[in-house]
Amino acid sequence: MTTPTDVTCREPLHGLREQVATHVALPGEPGYERCTPWNLAAPVTPAAVVLATTPDDVAATVRFAGAHGFTVTVQATGHGAVGIGADSILVVTAAMKHVEVDPRSRTARVGAGARWQDVLDAAAAHGLAPLCGSAPGVGVVGYLTGGGIGPLVRTFGLSADHVRAFDVVTGDGRLLRTTPHENADLFWGLRGGKATLGIVTAVEIDLVPVPEFYGGAVYFDGADAPAVLHAWRTWSATLPESVNTSIAIMQLPPLPEVPEPLAGRMTVAVRYTAVGDFAEAERLLAPMRAVATPVLDGIGVLPYGAIGAVHADPVDPMPVHEDQALLTGLPVEAVDALLAVAGPGSGSLQVIVELRLLGGALARPPQHRSAFCHRHAAFSLAIIGALVPEIAGAVVDHAGAICGAVAPWATGGQMPNFAPSHDPARPSRVYDADTLHWLAALADRYDPARVLATGQVIRTRV
Repeated sequence: MTTPTDVTCREPLHGLREQVATHVALPGEPGYERCTPWNLAAPVTPAAVVLATTPDDVAATVRFAGAHGFTVTVQATGHGAVGIGADSILVVTAAMKHVEVDPRSRTARVGAGARWQDVLDAAAAHGLAPLCGSAPGVGVVGYLTGGGIGPLVRTFGLSADHVRAFDVVTGDGRLLRTTPHENADLFWGLRGGKATLGIVTAVEIDLVPVPEFYGGAVYFDGADAPAVLHAWRTWSATLPESVNTSIAIMQLPPLPEVPEPLAGRMTVAVRYTAVGDFAEAERLLAPMRAVATPVLDGIGVLPYGAIGAVHADPVDPMPVHEDQALLTGLPVEAVDALLAVAGPGSGSLQVIVELRLLGGALARPPQHRSAFCHRHAAFSLAIIGALVPEIAGAVVDHAGAICGAVAPWATGGQMPNFAPSHDPARPSRVYDADTLHWLAALADRYDPARVLATGQVIRTRV
C-alpha cells in the first residue's frame, strides 16, 4: 500500500465525499475540529475526518482508503488516543450512540459512539446494569475491545466476557457480524485486540441485575498515606469476591469542580464497591474507615447509575500521560517502595497513583476465550499525570521511576486500555507470544492491504 504525500493526497480526498453519505471535513474545514481527542496530549492531525452516522459510512471510508493509499483509524471519545498523522483518515463514531435495552433478555445493543453513561441511563429504568469502567464518559466500544477492568471486575469478571456480538467493518471493507459461533475468530480477537481486526460499529452486551450497590470513596490526608496503604494491603487480602477496592494517592489541582477538602493537596482515596448484603459490606469496610480520620467520606448505598462517583475520574479533556504495571503481589516492601516515590515528601509529580485489587472472577477462565491476557495479575498499578508544559518531561520520567520502583514485583505485562503509546515494545507487554501470533495472522487475513495498520494494532511486520 502506498503512502500519500502532502502534494498528492488532498485531491483524491475530495472524492471521499462522493463515497460516503455523511459529513467529511479536510483540515481547516468545519467539522475537522471534531478530531480533537479527550487526551489533548495526543497529536491528532488526520488527512480527513469522517463524521460517521451509519455502518455504511465506515465501510465506504475503509474501501475508499484502500483504493487511494490511506490508512483508517477510529475515535469515539479519544480517551486512549496515541496520535494520528496525515496519512490516515479518522472515522469519528460519536454520532452512532443509539442504545437499545431488552429487559427480558437482559441485554443491550449499543452503537459505536455511545458512552457508558448512555447505557447506564437506558438500563437503569429496568433495574439493570452494564459492566462499565470507572469513567462513564468513556466510549463503550473502545473499553470493551480493550477487555474492560471495571469497578465490579472481581465480582463479575472482565467486561468483554459479557459481550454477545459485535458488528465490525474489516480492513477489506466488509461489514460482518461476529459471535462465539459466527466469525468466531474475529469474536476472539476483538475482545482484547482493540482495533487490530476492524472498526466496531455496534456491540451487544449482557446486563446484570444490580440496581444499586454499596460504595463510593473515603479520603484521608496525604500524611496518613503510609498507615492507610499498609492497612489496605492486609485488609484487601481478606475481601470476598462481592467486594472490589482500589487505593489512590491523589494530588488534585485547586479547581472549582474539585471538592475543597481534596483540592491542592495530597490525599489518599480508598475506593470501594460491594453488591449483595449491604450491612455486611459496611461491616467489611469498617477497619479501613478506622485507620485514620477521613477528610471526606462519600461511601453509602448508591444507584448503579452513579457508579462513576466511586473513582470520580476527570470529565473535561486534558493532556495526560499514563503508565501501568501489573503486580504478582503486594508485600510490605512493595508498599514502602511505592511510598518512597509517590507518597508524602517524595515530590511526586503525578495526579493519581492507583493500586487496584484484581483476582476473583477475573482470574477464572471465561466461557469463551479471548485475546485478553494477564488475567492472573494480583494488582494493577496505574499512574496518571497531567502534562503541564513546564514539567511535562519530568512527569513522564517520574512515572517510569514509579514503575521501576515496583519492578521486583511486576509481571512485565500491561493491559490494552492502560498506558497507550506507540512504543514498539508495548505489544509484547500487552499480549503473550501466542496471542500476538494469532492476532497478527488474523489481521493479515481480514486486512490484507493493511488499511487499518495504524495506531495500536498488531501486524506481522511494521
